[in-house]
Amino acid sequence: MRVRKLAFAALAVTAALSLTACQDDETGTAQGAPTAAPTTSTGASPSGGPASGGSASGAPASGAPASGGSASGGSASGGSGKGSTPATAAPAGSTGAGKTAKCRTADLTITAADRTITGDAENTVVVELKNHSGKDCTLSGYAGVDLKTSAGTLPAKRSGEPVVAGVVKNGKSTYFGISYPANTSGGSGVKITGLVVTPPDETQSVTLPWPGTGSLPVTDGSGSSVKIGPMGSAGQGE
Repeated sequence: MRVRKLAFAALAVTAALSLTACQDDETGTAQGAPTAAPTTSTGASPSGGPASGGSASGAPASGAPASGGSASGGSASGGSGKGSTPATAAPAGSTGAGKTAKCRTADLTITAADRTITGDAENTVVVELKNHSGKDCTLSGYAGVDLKTSAGTLPAKRSGEPVVAGVVKNGKSTYFGISYPANTSGGSGVKITGLVVTPPDETQSVTLPWPGTGSLPVTDGSGSSVKIGPMGSAGQGE
């Protein structure tokens, strides 16, 4: 019996050692196996959307224009890339510097009327210049005035009155006077056939019928007896 017990004990020990060896071998194998590296997604987020930092439409993340801006230099508010601002037109009747333009001959309706007052030493013709241009304009200084006569052209002399700058409103008029001596000689004198008026700073003239008395006294040729005042020197009733 004792021999059997010893034999069983020896078998039990052997079996235990064999089982321990197998377990150690399996544990070593499990510890020595390589571990797979975790996978990192670079294409999509876990929710199926684009990964952080990527472009949802495939456009490159760098070099793209900022939102709302133009890649060609346009304004950030969606404006044109040309960057130009339309020039503002100057108001009608003004120059680019904001000054009222001068009246041109074509801007004016020019007429003349006899305004001689009985008892005056000299006769008077008043010339009216009416602005019909559709805009205000300036008119100042002396006009050029020539009388057409039977003896030739007779230029008028300036009276020497001071010049005052003035603006002629659209549809309004300014006036100047022409004074000339009455022919009291009893003779036919020098017959007046017409009146030529050139506005200040202009070269285009207007020829008008002469509205005054029909003749001038004959002079000795020492100078013109016809005088004119500057713009605004005569009124409508003069």
